[in-house]
Amino acid sequence: MPPPPPAPPGESRPVGLLGGTFNPVHNGHLTIAREAMRLFDLSAVWFIPCAIPPHKPADDLASNADRLAMLRLAIRDEPRFKALDIEFHRPGKSYTLDTVRDLRVLHPGTGFVFIIGADTLPELHTWHKPLELLPLVRIVTLARPGFTPDPDAIRLPPPWPEKLLADVRTGHPIEVASRDLRARFAAGLPVSLVPAAVIQYIQEHNLYR
Repeated sequence: MPPPPPAPPGESRPVGLLGGTFNPVHNGHLTIAREAMRLFDLSAVWFIPCAIPPHKPADDLASNADRLAMLRLAIRDEPRFKALDIEFHRPGKSYTLDTVRDLRVLHPGTGFVFIIGADTLPELHTWHKPLELLPLVRIVTLARPGFTPDPDAIRLPPPWPEKLLADVRTGHPIEVASRDLRARFAAGLPVSLVPAAVIQYIQEHNLYR
């Protein structure tokens, strides 16, 4: 499916929101952001590290300050990327619905899309109040080559399976998992696919040991 056409003159292009633990941030995250900007004609991507992830244990989660610092190092040469600490200032679990609501109030003139990977599509029904979230923000999905759309896998009522699959684009994100990187840092092994400044920060602050 071809990317959408550029925004007409006078209309601003949307900002992409990319959430996650970023524990640590790696080149896969950066590639997703770059691919999403290209495929969905975004003006910028804002990275939103969560404080308390709703769907995964937080046992080996680096501190909020460390994850934000690593993100800022990773994107410092990317003028259209920005790291937000908005979820660090709310108590309890970090729900996308709350974040989208807050951003719409803080930036009333800005259009947002929320970026996910294709493996997250079948999990959207497990998110916090998904039927309240979906009307508030367009969910755009970056899939790897070979992805096969399956409306039945999206366990949400109509019209959401069709609408969500209409916003799937095929890109070429890098395959890398933060948990594997943490294991390599813990074992003192060489690490690739992480920005050099982030590797240096992890080593200097003795993270993941």
